[in-house]
Amino acid sequence: MGHFFKSMKTELLYKLFKESAGITTDSRNVGAGQIFFALWGENYNGNKFAMEALEKGASWAVIDDPLFENEKTILVDDCLFELQALAAYHRKILNVPVLAITGTNGKTTTKELIAAILATKFRVHYTKGNLNNHIGVPLTILSAPEGTEIMIIEMGASHIGEIRTLCLIAKPDYGIITNIGTAHIEGFGSAEGVIKAKTELYEFLRKVNGIALYNDKNPLLTEKIFKIINRAVPFSDPTGIELLVKAVPSDLKLTLTATYQHHTYNICTNLFGNYNIENVKAAIATGLFLGVEMETIANAVANYIPANNRSQIKTTAKNSLICDSYNANPTSMHLALDSFSAIHADHKLVILGDMLELGEKSEEEHLNLIYSLSSLQIENAILVGPVFQKVCLKCGFKTFHDVNRLMDFLKKEPLQNNLILVKGSRGIGLEKIYDLL
Repeated sequence: MGHFFKSMKTELLYKLFKESAGITTDSRNVGAGQIFFALWGENYNGNKFAMEALEKGASWAVIDDPLFENEKTILVDDCLFELQALAAYHRKILNVPVLAITGTNGKTTTKELIAAILATKFRVHYTKGNLNNHIGVPLTILSAPEGTEIMIIEMGASHIGEIRTLCLIAKPDYGIITNIGTAHIEGFGSAEGVIKAKTELYEFLRKVNGIALYNDKNPLLTEKIFKIINRAVPFSDPTGIELLVKAVPSDLKLTLTATYQHHTYNICTNLFGNYNIENVKAAIATGLFLGVEMETIANAVANYIPANNRSQIKTTAKNSLICDSYNANPTSMHLALDSFSAIHADHKLVILGDMLELGEKSEEEHLNLIYSLSSLQIENAILVGPVFQKVCLKCGFKTFHDVNRLMDFLKKEPLQNNLILVKGSRGIGLEKIYDLL
């Protein structure tokens, strides 16, 4: 494992990297003095854009096709491997603690909350947006500024082995698996495959004697922890003192109490949905474990404003919106609908988009959701996407094949005075409708 990234080229590149204005993989927005890495995509060969990147001010272009060589290019065997090697090298030089976060649901919200809490005490560098894959993780590490004291790295996976690779690059000292659900089962082959892929984080931590923080109320994670790892910290007891986090009945915004050291803190968050309580608990426990005062943590959680259409509450001139259109899988959909059905409002409406990457289970899972709408007595629903349209022939809800057709409808028949939950997979593009609501 120690020899995973070893080459003279990496050390040479590192010198150039230290003199540069950072790394980019996108020739369309190259900054002056950046190093461009020519990565391959499904439909493009980054080598073809090396010249354009250099013309736009890149200091060097790292390429893996000799056809495109010139005096400003650096030829390597494989640009992606070299990007990952450079990030692993930078991680070693930085020599700061790294906390890795993965899981089926909640990893981004958990990451953002932990970053907000730790920023009260440390200089924190963390994953922006969803740069959480084999390209995003190296880019996150390479963008860590001088003086960083702790890094929080989000790790996503759609196949077995991906988390393992990301761990070899980021070398986490601490790790959290938020939960393991049946999301995006397609790439993993089975539910067992999903569990194997996520718990690669625990496997890595065991090898480096790292520490897993875990939700001890989650039986699956608790079982895996005790089988795999020897240093584990439960959320209910992060410091040797019990932490009790409970949701308090409230309408839109998740409100909770946190009891620690015989003191109870009331925290009104800006997050929608009781299912976020696990993410908040993970964040509070991590903050306490890393030495932040409970009062400081409570304030940081209360002041955190979600962005990016994740459990975000927005009020427009016409409606109140719960924007959760960043991602969707069966678990998070059912949780969002449960929370939404519990809210008291005169006019409620849900706009749901297809859940992608469910493989052969897709139609069945979409049908389950339609049954849920009936059992929760949610009468007003608009369903968007080819799968919903196919399975919802006689279900009585409005369906649209794609978001553009829904937009045409909303322009003709605007919605007013509704509380609206908007949730669907990122690929459906429901964020385009917010301006019309």
